[in-house]
Amino acid sequence: MSKKKEIDWVKVANTMLLSRAIDDKEENVLVPDKKILYQFSSKGHELAQIILGMHLTNPLDAASAYYRSRPLMLTLGLTVDDAIASDMAKSGGYSDGRDIGVVCNLPGENSPKVLPMAGDVGSQYTPAVGYAQAIEHRRTYLKDESYSEAISVILGGDGSVATNGFWSALTMATTLHLPVLFFIEDNGYGISVSSDLQTPGGNIANNLYSFKNLRIFSGDGTDPDEALELIKQSTGYVRSRKGPALIRLTVPRLTGHSYQDNQSYKSEEKKNQEEKSDPLIKLKKKIVPSLISENEWAQMEKENLKIVDEMTQKAMNRPEPTTDTLFSVYSHQYQDVQSIGGLYSEGYKFPKSNSDPSPEKQRINIVEAIRRTLASELEINDKLLVFGEDVGAKGGVHAATMDLQSTYGKERVFDTSLSEEGIIGRSVGLAYGGLMPVAEIQFRKYADPATEQLKNTGTIRWRTANKYAAPMVVRMPGGFAKCGDPWHSESNEVFFARMIGWQVAYPSNAEDAVGLLRAAMRSNDPTIFFEHRNLLDSKYARKPYPGDDYVIPFGKAKVLQEGDDITIITWGAMCERCEMAAKESTFSLEVIDLRTIMPWDRETVFQSVKKTNRCIIVHEDTATAGFGSEIASQISDRLFNYLDAPVSRLTMPDIPMPYNVGLMNHLLPDVQKIQSKVDELMDF
Repeated sequence: MSKKKEIDWVKVANTMLLSRAIDDKEENVLVPDKKILYQFSSKGHELAQIILGMHLTNPLDAASAYYRSRPLMLTLGLTVDDAIASDMAKSGGYSDGRDIGVVCNLPGENSPKVLPMAGDVGSQYTPAVGYAQAIEHRRTYLKDESYSEAISVILGGDGSVATNGFWSALTMATTLHLPVLFFIEDNGYGISVSSDLQTPGGNIANNLYSFKNLRIFSGDGTDPDEALELIKQSTGYVRSRKGPALIRLTVPRLTGHSYQDNQSYKSEEKKNQEEKSDPLIKLKKKIVPSLISENEWAQMEKENLKIVDEMTQKAMNRPEPTTDTLFSVYSHQYQDVQSIGGLYSEGYKFPKSNSDPSPEKQRINIVEAIRRTLASELEINDKLLVFGEDVGAKGGVHAATMDLQSTYGKERVFDTSLSEEGIIGRSVGLAYGGLMPVAEIQFRKYADPATEQLKNTGTIRWRTANKYAAPMVVRMPGGFAKCGDPWHSESNEVFFARMIGWQVAYPSNAEDAVGLLRAAMRSNDPTIFFEHRNLLDSKYARKPYPGDDYVIPFGKAKVLQEGDDITIITWGAMCERCEMAAKESTFSLEVIDLRTIMPWDRETVFQSVKKTNRCIIVHEDTATAGFGSEIASQISDRLFNYLDAPVSRLTMPDIPMPYNVGLMNHLLPDVQKIQSKVDELMDF
């Protein structure tokens, strides 16, 4: 019996020569001719990536890549013309000209997928771990056998192991025993900074041998036999469900970090040493003449150069990207559903919703409204997951998830490690895995460490030209309560309103909380769901539960009180104060609760201002660049001829929220301040 061939070394060589030919073409022709404006070479990294790609054999495998990952992409099916066209910002490719060419993705039909990468270092880690958790959820809870051997692989350079994302991902993978392989390509430099300044001792593998539940592999990524054996062992270990693993392979970076980098920080001796360790030289020694002749190698080189020349011309002949969907960041702006991510890409159908409430007799607070809405959606949608810090047995720091874990199980309602980067990055990966994540960030201010993941999430659909999307809900309490302070009482909703691709809901009462939260959990776009702390158990916010099918469309404001003299536009906790001011005023005030600030209901606001000819915007966020500024600007731009007085704003001043109750109340808009502002405008 003949021994089974472990790998096709000639195919490895052919792919490697192809990758090398693309890099040469870009560096010697396309970048100097300014056909490509950003170029990152893979020279020196190819061998290990190609072998890895050949070991991603399950169609549900996923790789989370970075900017030096083109050899892997070519191995998994990326066409040469798409590769070059992407770098040239031509139509098609990864992003249809919207993103840097090396910021890659590959949906992969019936083949492993490459998850959308981002341009920031280390952001590839936590989404890939989230995808691994989706694999396990679908395998164990949903009993989908097609995921039984699927794995998630994260590629990163040695510089990236210093990032928050790497350590957060490592914590999640090891504590949850997930099928994740950390694939670290150590070329000794993070741009110009050497490994010893990135990692103590300069070797992340040595530092992690004592890490519980993590198998470590380490070796030479330029030696064909050693690289093959280590990759075979590490992928097999993870695929057999023994737990997560990390493989560190040393490789040379044979060019600068990017084309513009002249490597002045490297000595000539170091450069010569790297040239001698070129894996292409070692691979050639292995297969010539034992597998192919010198002439056959030369012919293979020549053929790949020809292919690259032809595909370069083909890429050049592609048209420039059109502007048809250039302004499209939300799902409704595209004719088709994204290929990967969320419920809609797999054809999930929700029960019919209703925008007319069917109220019960008893009034409930916002906490109970949120809990009941989460429970009803958990009941009907087995792909919905609720998680965050303390949301499990404790039921959340605000009690909004009380008893959900005991009812729906730890697989669907669970606690996370204390990392907001990890919570949101995990959500992205879960969404890629066809689930609906509902994550809780305990307080608005605590979302700051997750800013990178949050911003990247909103642009996924746009960056991949609707190939991928990550619909999710992020529940986020904030604002003042019984007292203030700079850490738990921040509002700053405007930050999310201008974060591209996100919807932002800000309910002022229990009925709206139900309708907006259910709409968010059934949406095909990511949503920030604000839960104002002062309203959670407020008498003002209590309303009857409106029914399990009640949904409020985003972008539909509510007129709380009709009037003719002045329009007051507000949201959240300020609704109560504006209504009280309107009831006590001698003037006729129209009070509008926006309910969602992204999108916001321009039509209702504009109609009201056309009627009253005066406008005050009241919000808790600070004044400078608060969302009221945007509303005021649009009213001034569009309705100037209707105005009998300047558009006015009443907000917090530009300072943090103080802890002392008296100081807090001194700063917040209140009934008296609103009435004074009304009098001022009426006297104008």
